[in-house]
Amino acid sequence: MRTRLLPLLIVLMAAVLLALGVPLAVSVAAAQQQKVVVDRIDDTAFFAALAQFVSAPPEPPGRRLQALSRELDSYHDVYGIRVGVFYADGTSMAHAPATWLLPSTGEVREAFDEALLSRRSDDPEQVWPWQVARLVVASPVIRDGDVVAVVVTDSPTGQMRARTLYGWLVIAAGETAAMLLAVGAALRLTGWVLRPVRVLDATAHEIATGRLKSRVAVASGPPELRRLARSFNEMVDNVEVVLEQQRAFVADASHQLRNPLAALLLRIELLALELPEGNEEIASVQAEGKRLARVLDDLLDLALAEHAEADLRLTDIGALGAERVAAWAPTAGAKGVRLVGDCPPTTAWADPVTLSSALDAVIDNAVKFTPEGEEVRVTVAANGALATVVVADRGPGLTDEELTRVGDRFWRSGRHQNVRGSGLGLSITRALLTAAGGSIAYERHAPHGLKVTLRVPRNGPTA
Repeated sequence: MRTRLLPLLIVLMAAVLLALGVPLAVSVAAAQQQKVVVDRIDDTAFFAALAQFVSAPPEPPGRRLQALSRELDSYHDVYGIRVGVFYADGTSMAHAPATWLLPSTGEVREAFDEALLSRRSDDPEQVWPWQVARLVVASPVIRDGDVVAVVVTDSPTGQMRARTLYGWLVIAAGETAAMLLAVGAALRLTGWVLRPVRVLDATAHEIATGRLKSRVAVASGPPELRRLARSFNEMVDNVEVVLEQQRAFVADASHQLRNPLAALLLRIELLALELPEGNEEIASVQAEGKRLARVLDDLLDLALAEHAEADLRLTDIGALGAERVAAWAPTAGAKGVRLVGDCPPTTAWADPVTLSSALDAVIDNAVKFTPEGEEVRVTVAANGALATVVVADRGPGLTDEELTRVGDRFWRSGRHQNVRGSGLGLSITRALLTAAGGSIAYERHAPHGLKVTLRVPRNGPTA
């Protein structure tokens, strides 16, 4: 969630900083140019005041023209700015440098023509740092209400553009610092807000995998999330109480029913002695009574499996698998089924007792449903962080719909209703493996049969 929320916050903060920085950069460039334009307007106004009293042709030049020429030459030498005073017909009154004359076209000519209309060049086009351009300012020379000449300055913009670029760099540095500060604040904020969510997610996952003792710490985070954590803990407490009551009820009911059922079966046995041998009704009653007794035993085993705490230890899964294969070999042989084991030494963290019970249930099912002359193979292997025990049979297998239901309590395939069993064996196996941090999965075994995979972790439990 943080990887989705943080980029959104960063994009929003970058947009805000750009919305502030771009107008500020434009204003800095405009301010730098305006400062230069004002200076040039003052300069042209000064030169226009000097040129106002210079005699116009055909009168001979006087000392005022000489003074004006000296001022223009000094101005060009000091500032490197081309400057000239031109009569209305375009001829030069005075100019510096000597090689610069009024062009017939271009920006200088446009400013000159505008000044002839008694308008100063107080708003020239903006010059940006990447543009190699010059700044032209013109001011009219007015005598007796008429424009008799125009003062034109043609300034290089290198220094102005450099100052603008420096101002932009300062703004960029400030925006970068602000962005880094904002990202740091966003990291802290999202961490503070989302840390309880991550803890809640991890705890919910632990509870979903069977660790009902897990709880969420409520010490940090926004008040709403702290209330959510407390409510979540209360909910888990209530669920745990309900599950505990359910387990206790199943265990107590199974235990309490066993004694009356045993007494009932004993009376049925005594009654059978008084009836003719081979009576079908009494045989059916005895079979149903024994089946009910097996169901009660399996219910008690299931309740104990769901309640028991796993005793995890480093176990040689290969040796344990080979031991269970050897234990079930006589039963498989009596049915005419080959039970084969491929169990190399493989260590993993498991409860040996619960894993043995799970293997017994799976191998029992495999042998039970495998026809005579076929094979059941038990394979132990290491697969990264997991150790697997695969029990593959050559029985009839299951359909896709049946694969989604296998392992449910009391569920049995409609094709196997006549096979002995209560439908709780694989449920007990799943409960045992879950308590030990493992899992069980089912899939088809080509060309026919069922493949059951038991997985247990190879890494030790974390504190």
